[in-house]
Amino acid sequence: MPLEPFARDLHFPTSITFDNQGQLYVAESGLPFAGAPSGGRIWHIGPDGCRSLLADGLRTPVTGLTCHEGGLYISEGGQPGRILRLALDGGPLDIVLDHLPGGGNYQTNMTAFGPDGRLYFSQGAATNTSIIGLDALDIGWLKKIPHPIDIPGLDVELTGVRARTDNPLEQGTTAVTGPFAQFGTAHPAGTRIPAELPCTSAVMSCEPDGSDLKLVAWGLRNAFGLLFLPDGRLLATDQGADDRGSRPVGNVPELLFEVREGAWYGWPDFIGGIPISDARFTPEQGDAPGFVLANHDELPTPQEPLAAFAPHASAVKMDHTPDGRILVALFGDEIPMTAPSGPRAGRGFALVDPADWSSTTLASPLHRPIDVRFGPDGYLYALDFGHFEPGKGTVDASAGSGAVWRMPWRARPW
Repeated sequence: MPLEPFARDLHFPTSITFDNQGQLYVAESGLPFAGAPSGGRIWHIGPDGCRSLLADGLRTPVTGLTCHEGGLYISEGGQPGRILRLALDGGPLDIVLDHLPGGGNYQTNMTAFGPDGRLYFSQGAATNTSIIGLDALDIGWLKKIPHPIDIPGLDVELTGVRARTDNPLEQGTTAVTGPFAQFGTAHPAGTRIPAELPCTSAVMSCEPDGSDLKLVAWGLRNAFGLLFLPDGRLLATDQGADDRGSRPVGNVPELLFEVREGAWYGWPDFIGGIPISDARFTPEQGDAPGFVLANHDELPTPQEPLAAFAPHASAVKMDHTPDGRILVALFGDEIPMTAPSGPRAGRGFALVDPADWSSTTLASPLHRPIDVRFGPDGYLYALDFGHFEPGKGTVDASAGSGAVWRMPWRARPW
């Protein structure tokens, strides 16, 4: 039996979750493409596919929705980012964490609750590879310079790498920009930048009420999806650096990592444990980038991935299958916004076997798979973000094209 639609006419949704009674909830991002209403929304979807609105006007984009102990935890990726709790018994909408980094390339992402009872969440990078470039003007949800800079989660020392570009803030001039600095500025070589909390490019954790914020791991460029395995290990999908901007990188795969406390995952200088300067990462235009960090010897050894997916496949959220594997949604490429050229990738799923971390790619009828959950009824529920195709500085999108699809699970899906 193929995937079939369960709930339609959603505006660019990002997240689905179930409560203990098997009730389904959906978060819409609030991205106002193609005339969609601005401001994130949370819906309850009934067994017949009918829906009721629980919250609206949330900071855009809403990127995560997790049900835990009678409440919905909502990730707002605005500026600043926040994590909220909405009580399912009709209680208030409470702020759990506020003043998280926002306003850059990526944002506050989804939450997951660990076996220790703590709330874990990921925070994306403010830039592609640590330097603000003119690519920010081409990103459909950003389109601004200046914008916030990256914040390291570990103490770093800089090499003195610079990027020179046209200066859109003063026509006819050029701008020199360095890593971890605002557009048009650069730190001297040897500058040490201390770690801060909260930071970008990280997984962090706190108590369910937002207290006791801690760094779990740093150097994940954009860990959009988190998943705890039955044995307590935490997995993260990490979206690879793009061939764009002032420090472009070519042919970077999407990666699946085990998140280990205190580890460094390599951003902005390593990709899956491999130096970013390796010839395989040479961008379409220009040379492979050099290191921006001078103190690799002081940092943990960059972690290697469990699995890798095709460049630009955009690995997003995931869930356990009933037979013990892991189903990963692949949102798909955003070329030409993220690279000068390249084939279509993603727009389907990857089925990963944790016995050897091998993966199989599955096609799908969805425009843009972004989340997957296995319901208590034994069905697979897959969330489609909808029709969304970036151009150079433009976005071709269709409001109301998002949907929840479902199908009974079997060993060999569709």
